[in-house]
Amino acid sequence: MTLLRCAFAIFALLFLSGCWDRTEINDLAFITGAAFDKTKEGAYLLSVQIAIPSASGEIGGGGGDGGQKKFFVLSAVGKDANEAFLMLQKKSSRKLFTAHRSVIFIGEALGRQGIDNMLDVFTHDPRQRLRTYMLVVKGGQGRDILRSSYPFEQVPMEAVKEMEIGRSELAVTLRDFFMASSGQGVDPVIGVIEAESREKAEVRSDTEMLGLAGTAVFKDLKLVGMLDGYETDGFLWAAGRMKQNRVNAQLPDGGIVGLAVNRAERSIVSDLAGDRLRLKIALTGEGTIVENNSRYDISVPENLAIARRALEKVVERQVRAALTKLQKQYRADSAGFGSALYRRHPKEWRALQGDWHRRYAEADIAVDVELKIGGSGMAGPPLQLNDKEIIE
Repeated sequence: MTLLRCAFAIFALLFLSGCWDRTEINDLAFITGAAFDKTKEGAYLLSVQIAIPSASGEIGGGGGDGGQKKFFVLSAVGKDANEAFLMLQKKSSRKLFTAHRSVIFIGEALGRQGIDNMLDVFTHDPRQRLRTYMLVVKGGQGRDILRSSYPFEQVPMEAVKEMEIGRSELAVTLRDFFMASSGQGVDPVIGVIEAESREKAEVRSDTEMLGLAGTAVFKDLKLVGMLDGYETDGFLWAAGRMKQNRVNAQLPDGGIVGLAVNRAERSIVSDLAGDRLRLKIALTGEGTIVENNSRYDISVPENLAIARRALEKVVERQVRAALTKLQKQYRADSAGFGSALYRRHPKEWRALQGDWHRRYAEADIAVDVELKIGGSGMAGPPLQLNDKEIIE
């Protein structure tokens, strides 16, 4: 009887064990990046960058593949993003696999049209990774970015991912965008990327390079405008996203002093008395002097105070430049004033919520900056100056 049971168990294992419905790795096409654009007819143009496995089986290839290209790009058109993806699958001999996708590019034209339908693709499909980075392509199509090469990485999307991680203050993922879009009192933003061609580059290069180029401002899931690099620095201060930065200021003698910021904080105070809304943003930061090309001996307290005030003025101008464009031109609360009001004064927020963008656009916003400087003893006067040239 025992032998009969063992035989039956072994017979059952022949049918129950194993992964009969598994998908072999050789049957998958690994998507490293995707791009959403719109056609002249208003349809969706979906493009994906697919890594080409090397002869050794490694995705993206290795050092022994010579000049073989490590990726290729597939594109398809559909009336919506889901249909475009199905058309892409029909063009591929392998099953498209999205779990390795690290970046999603959105063409500027599609962004201005609105991305609500595009985002629906990522809402219902559990295979879509919400930690995928998002970037708007300035003045072009996302497909063009996918086609570009990058000298440092086997697959260009890895380079873009590392660039975003390096600028972590504005690294926005799908998850971040969904949370901001569904949150209270804040309009979402996305980083901007731009292809710098060899012909148009200020400094000539032997290859086409990619570069982060500011901030894309969204309102009601539509791209309403962009902040340049200078304004983006001010936005990061205003939004409480500043982690590390470099601030340069000109001193009265014409020299330059540089501060490496290693800590920054933000607080918002609101005054709801009267008809006009008054907001105040208080910024504090700490850093170290890393450059002094002036004649001032920064180790002297009085001169250090001059440098500190000059640096505070620079930060204030950056923040005001960003807030002016956001508040007056785009009427978008990307810095999260409404969100701060919602957390601290929920009752007052409920009264303002329905008309917030108008009230915000008309509000008076004050900016106060206070910096603390440490380690200035090593940043005294330039060593090439003699004693008579130094301001003590």
